Amino acid sequence: MEKQPYTLTGPIGSAATLGLIVLQVDETIEQDFRRLFSSPEVALYVSRIPSGANLTPDTIAQMAVDLPHAASLFPPAAQFDAIGYACTSGTTLIGAEEVEQLVSNSARTRSVTNPLTASIAAFAALDVRSVAIVSPYIATVATPIRNAFLTAGMTVPATVSFGEEVEANVARIDPQSIFDAALKVGQTSGVEAVFLSCTNLRTLDIIDDLEARLGMPVVSSNQALGWHMAQVSSAPLSTNGPGKLLRS
Repeated sequence: MEKQPYTLTGPIGSAATLGLIVLQVDETIEQDFRRLFSSPEVALYVSRIPSGANLTPDTIAQMAVDLPHAASLFPPAAQFDAIGYACTSGTTLIGAEEVEQLVSNSARTRSVTNPLTASIAAFAALDVRSVAIVSPYIATVATPIRNAFLTAGMTVPATVSFGEEVEANVARIDPQSIFDAALKVGQTSGVEAVFLSCTNLRTLDIIDDLEARLGMPVVSSNQALGWHMAQVSSAPLSTNGPGKLLRS
């Protein structure tokens, strides 16, 4: 066999290299991120983390144990500009600082973010201080998210939840149902924006219509996480992303 000479080139992500740690049961965020980061100059690597069929405080606590291993499964030669832990509720219960530490100890990355930190940063960028929340989850998972916004100095005049625990059902909640819930809470007196919480909800296609109907910003977990990862890296977002957040 003749040996053929070759040369080495740079990484696939000539503009940016991003990592995403996705819940085993999440069926939505990968599809959304392909839309948000459509440039071939952005390398996007995904690792999965065991999460259980139901999202409860117990399964979230186990994710804190499994997070370092999930981060360690990224390509070891890759130098990441940003890694996102794609779980709003998980970040809320584990703690954003703990998530950052667990991920950065197991993968080479310049930055670590998550949907909760990203959403709070997004509302600050939009100059929003009063938010209504739409959540798919049971109270023990949904209520800490509301409390996290309050701790961040925001007001939450209205919260609505579908009371769902089974993740397979969360991924299949009709976007029209999410739209109707957001429309309801968005009309609460004093609300300046609506937050659609959960990376497994199908939200990207309803954000623009909701903003037009409500006359206020609408931010979802996936949209905010993509925006924040672009902010902390050099990754270009797609030009047709939804919402005032991505157009600002």
